[in-house]
Order: sequence, then structure tokens, then C-alpha cells
Amino acid sequence: MSAPTVPFTSSPAIGLICRNCQATYPIAAQHACWQCFGPLEVDYDLDQLAKVTRADIEAGPQNIWRYAPLLPAGVDPATRVTLNPGMTPLIKADNLAAELGMKTLWVKDDSGNPTHSFKDRVVSVALTAASQLGFDRFACASTGNLANSVAAHAARAGVPSIVFIPYDLEPGKVTASAVYGGQLVAIEGSYDDVNRLCSELTETDEFESTAFVNVNVRPFYAEGSKTLGYEVAEQLGWRLPEQVVIPMASGELLTKIDKAFTELADIGLVEGHNVKVFGAQSAGCNPIATALHAGTDVITPVKPTGIAKSLNIGDPAAGPYAIESVTRTGGWMDFVSDDEIRAGITLLARTTGVFAETAGGVVVATLRKLLASGKLDPEAETVIYNTGEGLKTLDAVAGAPTHQVRPSLKAVREAGLLG
Repeated sequence: MSAPTVPFTSSPAIGLICRNCQATYPIAAQHACWQCFGPLEVDYDLDQLAKVTRADIEAGPQNIWRYAPLLPAGVDPATRVTLNPGMTPLIKADNLAAELGMKTLWVKDDSGNPTHSFKDRVVSVALTAASQLGFDRFACASTGNLANSVAAHAARAGVPSIVFIPYDLEPGKVTASAVYGGQLVAIEGSYDDVNRLCSELTETDEFESTAFVNVNVRPFYAEGSKTLGYEVAEQLGWRLPEQVVIPMASGELLTKIDKAFTELADIGLVEGHNVKVFGAQSAGCNPIATALHAGTDVITPVKPTGIAKSLNIGDPAAGPYAIESVTRTGGWMDFVSDDEIRAGITLLARTTGVFAETAGGVVVATLRKLLASGKLDPEAETVIYNTGEGLKTLDAVAGAPTHQVRPSLKAVREAGLLG
């Protein structure tokens, strides 16, 4: 079931196209190809995209909507369902670079978004499209951050929401969804079980008018991730980095950042050159990296374990496309243990003042591993992505005072704290 097709006023989107067989479809709430069952993505009018200038973008708001002329929905501000995320800091990580023996390293820190993860980008685009398609309730299957964002967006828009999560999520992420007052449903199973159930729900009469951001409006949802590529290029002075390291759950974030770099070069907003794309996974859920290491793009599903729950998608839909991006650009993928993830979190915090959630720890630990193996060039300008706030995954790391003293100058002096 789907809501009726409607035109997206002034949008460069002209329809949907299958990533496998290139079959085309009109703009609608559809995520799979009827001919080969491959995933659909947004198809654009390239001539319209080519008319967008740097000045057009720079005149826009200080959020993702400055890139509205490059997105499938939201060109008209009145149509936006949004918390106005984006334009998060790109931090020069000189201390971290020095510790790792790198020349130039940046951290794109998306923990500063309204619900403290990059998911606010994809949800804003997806729900803007969903509203234009006539849906009147918002939903998702989520490992935590997406549920936070959908619930918050729905609350801002005054629209009912229902979000589905695995029963064993981190308490902080559960609270950060429940607080917005929508329905929060914990499923006794993994994220893959949750996602499968949500796919079934979209086919029922009861959920006919419900937009599941990562199911029936997924093509629009995925496009929101491109803004992480656009912003990095703009923040670097309209140029592309030489290397990027990106966390992988479904693999879609990696493919869309790669797509953003390609689009910017194709339409002349940056000088085109190859950006080597590297993917990072947890050893507890590493089906994409495992496939690449085995020399195949056939993903074998796994049962996720480990502390990086936001990346725990055991059957990643975009895995083969992530492998294609990495292979085509000359990058690589690797995975790291829970202990390495914890060390990555603390290393990033100690050297940059950024407290990342476990996905960010995966990226930093994988960066270190890629450097040690010689897969990543320490002399090349590199951007790593932190996609969420460490306060959401406090149980992953332990902290304690370095000293405990009596409230007196003598006690402070005896503890050796005066110099």
C-alpha cells in the first residue's frame, strides 16, 4: 500500500531508478523495483542540478536546506518537516593526527545535531517527502538514533509517531525516544527482526497512511546522508578530501557520501578527483567488511553482538553497494573489537575534546588499524566521521575521578595537584 503520487514542486527529482537494472518509476512511496526487486534511489534532472552554483548554496540557511536544490524534497521551505540539522563542525584534529603519525586529519562531528546524531539529516529529508506524499503518521525501525530523530521530528510537526526498536537498546537511547511522547515499541529480537516486521506492517491496511522512513520512503531518506559529503566539501573551501573513513551499519551512509562527492564534481561545484572511501565496522557485526576481505560482494548475514549497537545490522541492505564504492575508489574496510572501540572513544575524546558514541569509536579504532596495515596513507588529507553523541552510550566506557581529596589547600598540595 502507498499514498498517492504527487509532484514535488521545483525539485530536481524526476523519479526513482533501480540501482540494479536501471528500471525507472515515478516519484512515489516505493523502495523496491517491481522487475528485479533491487533497491530504488532518486533519479535527478542533471541539467537542473548543473545550474546550482556555490553562491546559491552559500546564500541558503545554516543547515542542510542550503543544499535543497540538490535534494529530492524541501526546495520550498513551507514543505519542510525538519529540526533544521546540519552545518555541524569540521574539526582540525591536529593532536590526534600527531598521535597517529598523520599529516592532516579532520573530524566531521555530527553529534551537534538536534537529537545528537546524523539521523536528523535523513529524517528531515524523508519526512519532508512523506508529508508531500500524503502520509499522516511517521514511523521507523531503529537501532536507537533513528527512533530518537523520528519521534522528535513528529513532535515538532504535531504528527503521531510510532517507532520500533530492539528490546535491548542502550537505556539512554530508549529514554531519548520515549520523552517525545509518541508510541515506542520494543521488539523481542534483533534490529533485523524489527526491520522485517516493519516491512510487513507497511503492507497492512492499518499502516497504509504511515511513512516508515527507512522502508517505504527509503529512497528519499537515504539522500539526506549526501549532505555530510556536501558540507565537508564546502567547509574545506569547495574541495574534496583525499580519504574518508565512514562507519557502516546498512552501508548506505558510505554510499551516499561517495555519491555526494561524485555529484559535486559532476556538476562543477568542486574540481573532480578521486576520494578514497574506507568503511569501518565492529567485529561483532562485520558482514560487509568480511565479504570484501573474502573477495566477494555477496553478504552473508550475521547475528550482531558487541557494544556498537547503532551499527548492529546483521543483514545490511546496501552492503554490496558499499563494497562497490570502496573498491572503485581504491579504499578498504576493516573491523575492530569492543576493547578497540572503547580505546577509540577515549583517544578521540582525549585528543580532540569530542565524546563520540560507539560508532565513532569504531571509526577511530579502524583508522588506527588501517594506518597500521598500510591501507590508508598517513600523508593524505583525511576526514573521519563521528555520527553520534557519546552521552547516548555511556555504558560502553567507564569514568572515575583521577583524585579524591578533602576540601583544603593542604589536601590538594599533598595530592601533588599544585604543580
